[in-house]
Parts: sequence; structure tokens; C-alpha cells
Amino acid sequence: MVEQVLCKRNGIKMLIWGILSEILFYITLPFFFMERVIHKKSGGWKQKFGFCDRISGNVIMLHGCSVGEITAIEDLAKRIKTEFPEKKLVITTSTLTGQAIAKKKLGNVADYVTFFPFDIPSAVNRFLKNINPSLVLIAETEIWPCFAYGCKKSNIPLYIINGRISDLSYWMYKLARLFFKKVFNNYTAIFTQSYEDREKFVSIGVKNDSAEFMGNLKFCIQKTENNIDFGQSSYKIILAGSTHGTENPIIINTYKELRKGFSDLKLLIAPRHLERVKEIEILCEKAGLKYGHRSKNNTFSEKYDVIILDTLGELKYMYSLCHIAFIGGSFNKTGGHNPLEATICEKPVFSGPKIFNFKDIYRILTNAGAARVVSTQDELFKGIQNLLNDTTKYEQMKNSCNKVFCEQSGALDFVINKIRG
Repeated sequence: MVEQVLCKRNGIKMLIWGILSEILFYITLPFFFMERVIHKKSGGWKQKFGFCDRISGNVIMLHGCSVGEITAIEDLAKRIKTEFPEKKLVITTSTLTGQAIAKKKLGNVADYVTFFPFDIPSAVNRFLKNINPSLVLIAETEIWPCFAYGCKKSNIPLYIINGRISDLSYWMYKLARLFFKKVFNNYTAIFTQSYEDREKFVSIGVKNDSAEFMGNLKFCIQKTENNIDFGQSSYKIILAGSTHGTENPIIINTYKELRKGFSDLKLLIAPRHLERVKEIEILCEKAGLKYGHRSKNNTFSEKYDVIILDTLGELKYMYSLCHIAFIGGSFNKTGGHNPLEATICEKPVFSGPKIFNFKDIYRILTNAGAARVVSTQDELFKGIQNLLNDTTKYEQMKNSCNKVFCEQSGALDFVINKIRG
């Protein structure tokens, strides 16, 4: 009886919230529309209002907001179709870039790829009626009150998977804890990337038995084996992966200085864009370094100081050959590249400070001691120098790489088992 009264009160509150959110949405819609058009981010309006295709059958809905989330759930989507071939898979995104990546990577896997609805009752109800999911999985932290209530009202199990809360968002949620506590009551369960994230969710209103640690889906990658021979067995190799224009001088100059103390040190450099190869050649010549090319099958045993990886699709196979890895895109505005292909090969990782594309991964790696984020070329030089000088510290970082993957492993199986029930 008490539970029925509470449910009724919650329903009334959500009805009021829905009316207010709908009114506010339409008041701000013209400004939102213009902002999207000006910044060329407009698209999918029809689907976002819930006018998507009608899907029949037993549907699992998997949502990833943008590129990072879609990348994280890629293997999960493929596994769902393998494990549950009788079910339809619908992928949703919130952004245009996320939609493009979802169609590119998962267009042949999913039965349907569309946009997530605006969080207003009319759009949500229309969307749920058309998609009619039997299960909804939301990647990371997408908390939409109207959508959550719509799922609850329709008896659709709703889960957050790979859940995380940044420190900034955490305090915002905590200030509105009473509101979010009611919203979280509409979720079936929340599965988090870390134990710390789990505690954050509980402290802002999630029931203790509804929050569970699952690990991080982004760590569900396989080590790539290879039999490539660069004549590397007699040397220590620094691999600079996915470097951008302004980073190539930093890497070349750092390597030149390191060579003064380590005569057996070699550099394998992989530019993010092959048009940078000529630029790297010029930098090597100015630094007095002898260079070769992967495309010509040059090897370090031919007395080359630097080998330029001027081929496509081979970088991930090279991390197992190196001693230390630098991950590019982190000393410019790119926002970094994925360090996990190096980490799974138990290679200590160094990165510049601008890593916002992978800040959650770097947070885990740096806390575990598997990676170091440096701010300047001098810090990069000293950090690598210290590792080369101290075998104990080097082995500790290698072991940390292995440990962090052991701790984060199993996330994919965890979600599949939850779906299986």
C-alpha cells in the first residue's frame, strides 16, 4: 500500500516535470536550433522528436552519446548480435559525429541506427512506441529524467553501463541529490567503471543494491601478435605513435638528447598523417640522425637511428616491439589518442597534457602507475631518462600495465551475463 502511494506521488511529480520540461524546451527551441545550425551540428531532428522507424520483434537498445561512447560499445554491440541472434539491435546516438561513427562501425551489425529522442514526454513516448525495446543499455552517464520515467512506466528494464561521474559533474549531481534520487529510482541498475564511481552514484541517491562495479568496456581489447623484425633485439626502442605536426620536433629533439646517454636507444616514429613523413625526414637530417622507412623494410640493424612508420594499419602491431611508448595528439589541440594498445603490451606510456579525448582512461592508467602525463618537452625527456636509468621503476610500470588490465577485464562478459539474466 505504501509503495503504491509512493509510486503515485512519483508519477504526479514526473507528470509536472514533464509538462514543465516540454514548455521550457519549446521556448528555447529556436535558440537551440540556430546554435546547432551555426556550428554545423544540426541533424536528425525528425528522429530526435521520436519520428523514427517502427521496429518489430524483441529489441535491445544500446545508446552511446558520441564518438567516445560508440567506440567503447563497439565490441559489446557485436557480441550482442553473436550471443542473441534472435534479438533486434538498435543503436542510438545524440550527436552527428556519433551517428556517423555508429553507422560506419556498426551499420552492418545493428538492425537500426538512429538518434536518441529529446528528453520531453512527447518525443520519448513516440520513440518508445516505435522502437518498443525490451531492454535499454545507456553507456557511461546519460541521465534523462523523462526517458527514464518513460521506460519505468512501460516496464522496460533500463541500465547504465560503463557508468562514470566526473568530479565536476559529481558535485552538481550532489547539489540536486533529492531530484536525482527520484530519477535514479526509474533505473533498474547502474554498472560502473570503478569502485569509486559506484560510491559516487550511491552517494547521490542510487540504492546500494542497484549499483555494481563492472570494469571498463574500453579495456576490452586483445593484444596484437606479430612477427615483425626491425632488428630490434639488440636495442631499446621508443615508439612515438600517432604524432602530429608540432609534436615531431619535440620527439626528435627528445630522442637526440636521450641518445647522448643511451647509445643503444632507437626511435620508431609513426606520424598520424603520412604527409608528415617528409617533415620528419628534414627534422632527422637537421638533428644529424640517420633514418629509414618501414615501406622500404629498413631495420635498425642497418645502423639507422630512426625508422619512420610510413605504412597504414600497422601501428597497433608495433607496440609489442618497443620499450617505451609516447602517444601523440597530446601536445596539441587534438586531445590525445588511445593509449591502451601500448598498455596491453605492458609498455610504459608517456603523453602530453592535452588528453581530453581519453581522460577517463588516462585517469585509470596514471592512478595505477602505468602511464605518465607530462607538460613539457623537458618533463618528457626527464621522465623517459629516469625509466631508462632505473630498471626497478621500469619493471614497476610494466607490472602496473598488466595489473590495470587484470582489474578492468571482464566488463564485456559482465554485461552479456546481465542481458542473459
